Amino acid sequence: MSGLSAADARISGMTLCDYFSAADDQAAVAVVQTLGGPGQAALDVVSLKGIDPVVAIVQLEALVTGCSYEEAGRRPRSGQLLSEPEADGPLVFSVSDSLTEALVGAAREDLVRFAESWSMTAELKQGKVDAETAAGVLEALAGLAQRARVGGLRLYCWWSL
Repeated sequence: MSGLSAADARISGMTLCDYFSAADDQAAVAVVQTLGGPGQAALDVVSLKGIDPVVAIVQLEALVTGCSYEEAGRRPRSGQLLSEPEADGPLVFSVSDSLTEALVGAAREDLVRFAESWSMTAELKQGKVDAETAAGVLEALAGLAQRARVGGLRLYCWWSL
């Protein structure tokens, strides 16, 4: 597989999901006020269309941490809505610290193996995401997680239609 950058890891879908790092929940939620989201706020961002922070990311966490989907969904900060729900505005969700740590510790071979399984989930199959594309997404997310860890930051998702 050729090395995919975060920009190459975009996936077709209905929603825009920008995964980004921020110092804390308050700083992450403040991104809702920035027109264009976290990229316009000069934050470290991986832009992914259709990789939602609740279902797809919880499925990913279950795969990389070896737990059930239900357990992954109950973990602290897993797909937790942090911003106020607006009728048509963007939303900010947290990404669990356990997923962040698992991505930080995963070797490239692990990411490729996880991508194979993740690409077989209904959500990714519906978006026509193959294993190679999923591996590029995981590499981009793992890079974001590694940079966040070094900076003492947490991961979030800015979700917008």
